Amino acid sequence: MLAKAVSIRRIIFATLTVALLGTSSWAGEKVLHNFGSPGSDGQQPLAVLTFDHAGNLYGTTYSGGSFGMGTVFEMMPDGSGGWTTVVLHSFGAGTDGTHPWAGLIFDGAGNLYGTTYQGGSRGFGTVFKMSPNGSGGWTERVMHNFGVGNADGQNPQAGVIFDGSGNLYGTTYNGGSHSFGTVFEVLPNGSGGWTEKVLHNFGSSAIDGQNSWSGLVFDGAGNLFGTTYAGGTLAQGTVFEMTPNGSGGWTETVIHSFGRAQDGEEPYAGLIFDGSGNLYGTTGFGGSNSKGTVYEISPNGSGGWTETILHNFGSGADGIEPVGGVVLDGAGNVYGTTYNGGSHTYGTVYEVTP
Repeated sequence: MLAKAVSIRRIIFATLTVALLGTSSWAGEKVLHNFGSPGSDGQQPLAVLTFDHAGNLYGTTYSGGSFGMGTVFEMMPDGSGGWTTVVLHSFGAGTDGTHPWAGLIFDGAGNLYGTTYQGGSRGFGTVFKMSPNGSGGWTERVMHNFGVGNADGQNPQAGVIFDGSGNLYGTTYNGGSHSFGTVFEVLPNGSGGWTEKVLHNFGSSAIDGQNSWSGLVFDGAGNLFGTTYAGGTLAQGTVFEMTPNGSGGWTETVIHSFGRAQDGEEPYAGLIFDGSGNLYGTTGFGGSNSKGTVYEISPNGSGGWTETILHNFGSGADGIEPVGGVVLDGAGNVYGTTYNGGSHTYGTVYEVTP
């Protein structure tokens, strides 16, 4: 498992957004920017892109920039069918964060938020905010430095999400009181700053999840859901739910442990909901061919959840090892990518159809 984890850290996480336009032909791929241009350009983007309302794209790179520690960049249509790329921030100055794995989200005021895997005042990563400075540029501010004491989380690999009150939620891969990562909240403190709170320490029991690579998703009732790469009853990862306990805290429940016979193993990606409250995701390994799965987790009517494998990767020229998550179209079809496999052995884009 360790060898898999070490090698998979170098994977570019591929997230697929599909628009079904009722046509059967596509114009093909067009390269909009080649990273690594001379100067302070970013290198090695790992995360999905984010649009603003004007149609500009924003993202992060793991390395490159003025200090070689990653960047935040913007891509703007140039009016001639091309795009202009601008580095908004280079990570690595002083106690700044370094090496962002995850993408960015906007708040209602047009500020961007994200995480860095390393760096900050303690070297264990940060939550950061990017704000327009009124002069055409952007200013970055570190909102939280991970590694505060032995119980804080370390090394967030996923991004953050907002609740309706403007609080941020995310996960860390390492750290916490059991050293297996955390679920955390970052909330405004009323003095212009932000305060981080650990909501759950993974590894809190023999069957709890460990080491979350993925971000979180809310359901309509305000509960949080996510995955862990390891841990669980069979030590092959979990799907978990975080529920407010009515006393200002949260209760974590493992709703599925991966690793039973022909089940998926080691989920890297997070989850999405359909309109009926079912969850969908992928596992990087496991399944009937040991090459990964697409799965569905559904409420079973008795207060629990039931997992169903929708596809086992690895048959013939099929893709293998899906690292990224999935998206749904309006008809309930599931789309995603695989890191390896396919007729050229370098991965696939796939559709799973009911």
